[in-house]
Order: sequence, then structure tokens, then C-alpha cells
Amino acid sequence: MKQRNTRLVDADARAIHRASRIVGTQITIASGALALAAIGAAFIYILDQLRPAELAEPPQPGDHKIYLNTTEALIGLIIVGAISVVIAGVLSALLTRRAVSPIAQALRMQRTFVQDASHELRTPLAVLDARLQILQRGLTSDDPTATTVSELRSDAHDLIGVVNDLLLAAGTGTEAEPGSNSASPIAPAISHAVEAMRVLADPREITIGLEIDGDPASTMPATSLQRCITALLDNALRHSPNGSAIAVSVTTTRSHAVITVTDRGAGIQGIDPDHIFDRFAHSSPSPVAPPTRRSFGIGLALVRDITTRHGGTIRLAETTPSGTTFEMRLPLTHLR
Repeated sequence: MKQRNTRLVDADARAIHRASRIVGTQITIASGALALAAIGAAFIYILDQLRPAELAEPPQPGDHKIYLNTTEALIGLIIVGAISVVIAGVLSALLTRRAVSPIAQALRMQRTFVQDASHELRTPLAVLDARLQILQRGLTSDDPTATTVSELRSDAHDLIGVVNDLLLAAGTGTEAEPGSNSASPIAPAISHAVEAMRVLADPREITIGLEIDGDPASTMPATSLQRCITALLDNALRHSPNGSAIAVSVTTTRSHAVITVTDRGAGIQGIDPDHIFDRFAHSSPSPVAPPTRRSFGIGLALVRDITTRHGGTIRLAETTPSGTTFEMRLPLTHLR
């Protein structure tokens, strides 16, 4: 784990240094353009002030004339401009590196916190699952609580999966999950997520519709896909007014399964839609939905990380005052 953390820190450092180089280069280019503009303006002004007829006039009493070689003046201006650009480049590199250092430190602290918190959660969740398993074994098949205990065990497994996803999300995002090359049907995982989230939707009279075209399969494990759809539905529920509807659909193209989740909320507000998948980013509370639990902006970031890890993509397809649609695309594969 120490070596892994070192790799992550190195990756963070490289990303920060790359960003600082880009910013420094942009500042240098802007400074160079400004210097060239100043040189051009100064040279044009000098040429405008020089009148050949004045060269032959004898100096009047008290007058002083300065004879300027335009070629040498232009060379001097170019040299001064080049030195200014170099100085601006060096200063911009130093200042941008100093400016982004707190960002690098915050990123390292964020990764460390997510990893430490995830590791601390693993043990109590494993104990909870073990106790539920013991309780489940002691129940008879006709016990009325058997179904509830089975659902609790499923929820515990989902929590363990979320913790594992948090650990993966704290990494570089390029690691592949074990067994991710095997084909997995898409419909059962999505159906399970929809049924689970109806427990939260029914008290608010929100309907969750599901339409699946065919029987597509992908290399994303069913548990990971279920967590992704659960996170998308949770986001939709938090922004949906009571009595509205959420639509989940699965269609296929020649090479991809396209999964969409559409709500009838007021759209994304209080944040740039381009940053909706950033870690710890969250939009303003929906003006049409009742107050819900606070979101910490991790769910959608995990969805993006999981989807990308399995060769898919996810995007904000549409957000308007009448609703929001997320679109996930997963590469199709064949069941064996």
C-alpha cells in the first residue's frame, strides 16, 4: 500500500506540474504577444516622428538633434522584447508552480482521506455482513422476516462494493477490476437497482419506469453497473418533485449499450454542468424537490470512474428547467 500511495503522489505531482507548465506557457505566450505589440507600436511611432526633410535643416540656436538609426533601434527593441519574454516566462513558471502547490497538497489530502476512510469502513461492514449471515441461517424459510434479512444482506454487499469503488476512485483511475473481462448481462443489474430505489421513490409517489431493448451485455460487472444506476437514480430522486416520474431506458447501437436516466426536476443549478462529475462537486438544492439528505458530490464522480474503467463513457446529455438526462454508454459484448 505504501508503494501504491507513492505512485499516486507521483501521479498527482506530474499532473500538477503539467498544469503549471501549461499555465506558464500560456502566460509566456500572452506576454510575448504583448511585447511584440509594444515593439511594433514603438517602432511605428519612431518612423512617424522621423521626417527626412529635417535631416538637411541646420540646427537652430538652442535646438538639439538626435540622429537615430532605425535598423539599430529596431534590433534594440527586439532584444529588449525577447529579454522581457524570457523574464516573463521564468517568473510565470515560478509563480504558477507556487500557486498550484496548495492544490497539489489538497489533492493528496483528499486521496489519503478517501483511502483511510474506506479502509476503516471495510471492517465494520464485513462484521455487519457476517452477523446478518448468522441471523439469516437461523431463520426458517417460512419466517416473515427472512425476506427483509436477505435484503439487508444485499444492502450490506452494496455498501462493501461502494467502499471498494471509493478505494479505486482514490487511485489513478486506470486500474482494471478483477474479472472485468467476462461478459455480464445488463438488464438484471439495472432492474435490481430500479427495484431497490423504488423503496425511496414510492413514499414520494415518484414512479420509476424501465424500458430495456433486447438483452445486451457488457464487461462491467453486475455489481458495479448496479451501483452506477443506483447513484444516477439517487441523484434523480433528490432533484425530482413529488408525484413526478423518472425514466430509465436501455437501447443498443452496433457497438454500445446506451443507458439513459431522465428526471423531471428543475435542471442542474448552482454549478457549471461541465463540472458535475468532479469529485465533491454538488449543485444547488432543487427548488421543486423537497429537502433531502445532503449530497457530498461523490456519487456521480464514482459513476464516471467506474464507467471509464470499463471502457465506457457517461455524459450529461441534457439539463433544462423541465428535467435532466444522463447518458451512459458501455461497449457491447457477447454472453458465453
